[in-house]
Formats: sequence, structure tokens, C-alpha cells
Amino acid sequence: MPVSVQKTDIPDVLVIESPIFQDDRGYFTEVYNTRTWGEAGFADPGFVQDNMSVSQQGTLRGLHYQMNPHGQGKLVRALHGSIFDVAVDLRKGSPTFGKWVGQTLTEENGLAMWVPVGFAHGFLSLADHTRVLYKCTSHWEPNSERAIRYDDPAIGIAWPETPSSVNEKDLQAPLLSGADYNFTL
Repeated sequence: MPVSVQKTDIPDVLVIESPIFQDDRGYFTEVYNTRTWGEAGFADPGFVQDNMSVSQQGTLRGLHYQMNPHGQGKLVRALHGSIFDVAVDLRKGSPTFGKWVGQTLTEENGLAMWVPVGFAHGFLSLADHTRVLYKCTSHWEPNSERAIRYDDPAIGIAWPETPSSVNEKDLQAPLLSGADYNFTL
């Protein structure tokens, strides 16, 4: 089964499905392969850093981004458990500015979501001990790090459940209308 790259309602945000091969020992899947993913239409963006988080059910992380010139594209995958993964368009001049897309990523479905530079990213853990791996196109730069509120009514993200754990920094993040961002289409 070949890799499948599918556009979302915001065409630059992609959902990638890699084949999962299962037998009585467990399963195998390629998490990322420049050749087969490229053949499916995903151009290698030049990943430089891999991050992993472990979260309990109800933990919300986000909505995070880094200002240019340190903007980060992220390829996100749930290695164990499940998340509702969200991208919010912050590109001035984009017809989808301020809009969001979400995708449930699970160990079982093997889906990954590509969140390009110019988008805020966040996720809600839907199971205990959820492990998330995300590849980044830029190194973490603390002075460029920004966030917007996960519950901004102007964005209106339909989280599948109410978050039970959000860190103080994310709770204090500004609404989109007061956020600092420098992305253009």
C-alpha cells in the first residue's frame, strides 16, 4: 500500500497515511521516508529537530508557533494513544487566515499531520500516556516562541472534549486579535 498525502480544508495542511504492516508479532510502519513520501507528493522540508511529548488524557498543549525567520513546520504523529491535532492559519493575506483544521491522530490509524510554517499548532491528548513525535524544520528559538489561546472564540476550535490540564503559559497566551505574528502568504 503506497503512502497517501491528502489536503485538508486548508490546502497547505496535509494528512499523510503510511501503510501499517501487522502480523502476530505486532506492526511495522515507516514514520518518514524522503523517497516514498516524495513520490506521494510530500516535498522534504528539511527537518532539523525531532521532539517527543508524553501527556495524560485531557492535556492540551498549544497553540504554539515561532516567529519568522525561525518559523517551524511540524510533522506530527501519535506513537501511542491518541490526540486531536490542530493547525490555525496565521498567514496575513491568506483566504483561510484565522481558520483551523483538526485531525485525530492515533497509534492505530498511523496518520501524520503536516503543519507548515505560518500556522499555530496544538493538540489535545485523548488518552493517558499518549506519546507524540513531531519533526521540526527549524530549531527551537525561545525568543521567537509565541502562542495564542486555545479557546479563542474568534477561532472557534471544536475540541472533542474539555481540556483538564493546560499549563499557565498557554492559559495566559493572547487571543488572535492581540497576538504577535509575522507570516504572510
